[in-house]
Amino acid sequence: MKKNISLLILVSFFFSLRSTAQTIGLMQHDSGTIDTGYVLFSPIASTKTFLIDKCGKEVHEWNSTYRPGQAVYLLPDGNLLRTGNTNNTTFVSGGQGGIIEKIDWNGNVIWSYTISSNTECQHHDIKSLPNGNVLAIVWESKTIAEAIAEGRDPSWMPNTLWSEKIIELQPVGSDSANIVWEWHVWDHLIQEFDSTKNNFGLVGLHPELLHLNFPGIGLANYDWLHMNSIDYSPQLDQVLLSSHNFNEVWIIDHSTTTAEAASHTGGNSGKGGDLLYRWGNPQTYNNGLMPDKKLFGQHNAHWITSGLPYEGSILVFNNGAGRPAGSFSSIDIITTPVNAQGEYNQTLPNAPASLTWTYEAPTPTDFYSSNISGAQIFENGNVLICSGAKGTFFEIDSAKNTVWKYINPIGATGAMTQGTTASQNNCFRAEFYPMNFSGFVGHSLIAGLPLEINPLPYTCELDTATNTGVGIKNVFSSINDFIIYPNPSNGEFKLFSLDIDWENAEIKIYDLSGREIFLPAILSNSEIQFNSISLNSGIYFISIFSKGEIYRSKFAIAE
Repeated sequence: MKKNISLLILVSFFFSLRSTAQTIGLMQHDSGTIDTGYVLFSPIASTKTFLIDKCGKEVHEWNSTYRPGQAVYLLPDGNLLRTGNTNNTTFVSGGQGGIIEKIDWNGNVIWSYTISSNTECQHHDIKSLPNGNVLAIVWESKTIAEAIAEGRDPSWMPNTLWSEKIIELQPVGSDSANIVWEWHVWDHLIQEFDSTKNNFGLVGLHPELLHLNFPGIGLANYDWLHMNSIDYSPQLDQVLLSSHNFNEVWIIDHSTTTAEAASHTGGNSGKGGDLLYRWGNPQTYNNGLMPDKKLFGQHNAHWITSGLPYEGSILVFNNGAGRPAGSFSSIDIITTPVNAQGEYNQTLPNAPASLTWTYEAPTPTDFYSSNISGAQIFENGNVLICSGAKGTFFEIDSAKNTVWKYINPIGATGAMTQGTTASQNNCFRAEFYPMNFSGFVGHSLIAGLPLEINPLPYTCELDTATNTGVGIKNVFSSINDFIIYPNPSNGEFKLFSLDIDWENAEIKIYDLSGREIFLPAILSNSEIQFNSISLNSGIYFISIFSKGEIYRSKFAIAE
């Protein structure tokens, strides 16, 4: 009788889950049209980084001491390169960081480097270079005296002014680095306010320099540039930067020495550290008016890599903040007027005059993220879009139809319960990695649970591939198609389901390394009981094949 009561409770719980509305996690999955692979993201309110499959199931996670600050990437060797927020009390602004960490697949911090003091702070984005070095965006504080000495109008001065620098770090040991290259905005200024300064000149005649007294988003704003992304082209040996407050993207020469980068000559371009190209807002160098402005608080400017559609062009998440046509975001691709030698023909301001490709929602205002966010194009022409302010990721196909949608279920207090409205779930970006990504070689990619609490049952078709590129097709269903209890277990556990034919099901159990485990089992009606006394404490995965479907989940063995 006691067993029957327990079973009745489980059945009631099982069916109550089916009546809950889907509000977080996997919202849409059009099989056969999405680009199969994995999505990496680090919620801004969390210290965790997650890797999920396109069925919304967790495949891996990494823990850190820090919330993101802000970018996170998987490296080709399988390690995680992650920025962290050290809560610097001087540089308090969106995108705040302060530390860069490299974390291995098992969660061990194998390298870290802190850039956080009262005079400088890493923020927003980093870029791993082919030689293993790391480019980082860093705020550097300038005093009132230093700013006025460069020609800043003192009536526009806050207590301090944050400028920007780019540094290239060569990792050393576990917690050190050599700065092998650097570039400073402060070396490439022009102004029309104080004729006694060396950088005095007509701003409109010098698009290669940055206008020290450009109003931006506010003349008294200490964070006057607010860079938010960085990218590198190994073909051009150039660096691409995004300035949120200038509403522009900039390209500089990386082939220079540090001394040349501080000057106006040298490097492959012969122009030292001056801007080689700029696009988005010619008002910043007195060569345009408001109607000429193309970017509005943009993020995630990056070159499209070789082998992808529109390769060599620049893809930008154009947030749309202050857009005259209304508050809506767009994904824009710009093809720069560059030749094979990396030289830019920009005789006309803001060339090119038109976009190569753009996406906005059918009703534009339905898609708007006022800050953060990013986008990424795939080999098949699909585009993954992170609407960061809302913690929503969606994929569009080449016809611009939405084929996949996921709402981040991780908020300020951790995982949210399915059926609740998502809140505080914003994400800086989401990064896609295909099934054959080199960083996955040698690692077990076993789909576990959805990230949300009490996920709903659903069927999700997923075209997967092994690391050798051999394709297989599986059908994955939610944890709630069967129930594991007790979980955690310390001696035995049971699986219950009304849908699974246990007598003819193939059940496999794996440890975290991917090794298959055999456990004695007893079949009884709608449940099957396993003796787990021989298992060490930890996390295990279970895979069930029944009636042409695969069901996957995970369980814990208590200490």
